Amino acid sequence: MTVPDRPSRVLAPSRRAQLSLFARNFFKHPRMLGSIIPSSPFLVRRLLDQVGWEEARVVVEYGPGVGTITREILARLAPDATLLALETNPDFVAYLGDSLPDPRLQVVAGSAETIQAELSRLGLPPADYIVAGIPFSTMPADCRRRILSDSREALADGGAMLIYQFSPKVGVDLRRLFSQVEKGFEPLNILPAHLYTCHR
Repeated sequence: MTVPDRPSRVLAPSRRAQLSLFARNFFKHPRMLGSIIPSSPFLVRRLLDQVGWEEARVVVEYGPGVGTITREILARLAPDATLLALETNPDFVAYLGDSLPDPRLQVVAGSAETIQAELSRLGLPPADYIVAGIPFSTMPADCRRRILSDSREALADGGAMLIYQFSPKVGVDLRRLFSQVEKGFEPLNILPAHLYTCHR
């Protein structure tokens, strides 16, 4: 069951500043970001509508970037829940730390490959949801499969991994690794996005 959207507790920085930082990093690391602009509200809404917010106590986000989805997760997340954001780009890590001073948010300068170690280090239980927009299609196959396998193991019973991608390439691995995979599509995004809800 979802709960109505609540206003974010933190004022978002200017859209221009977000877009500028995102674009600069896209040109430096295009294979890491996959798109020159952040996710659209249409994509964010469709993705997060899959979350049972009343029950979610640990949510993990891979590659939060400038926090477009992070802010919306925090707007919906329960007061006693935790959002763990794993980001490899130091510019984004610093930006998130400065712009989102929310006690529920743990921003870690690290990779999705360390998900289980980070949950353990922070004393957190398995994740109820993992949200991932990192570009699986451009990763080496062994790295992609390792992250997906470790993510499945990091989920609580009944948990789900929510993935959005601009290529359907990852679908084969998802169906091999997860017990149930539901696919959607969001055309009102630049670029149009494939969405996957993957149950452990």
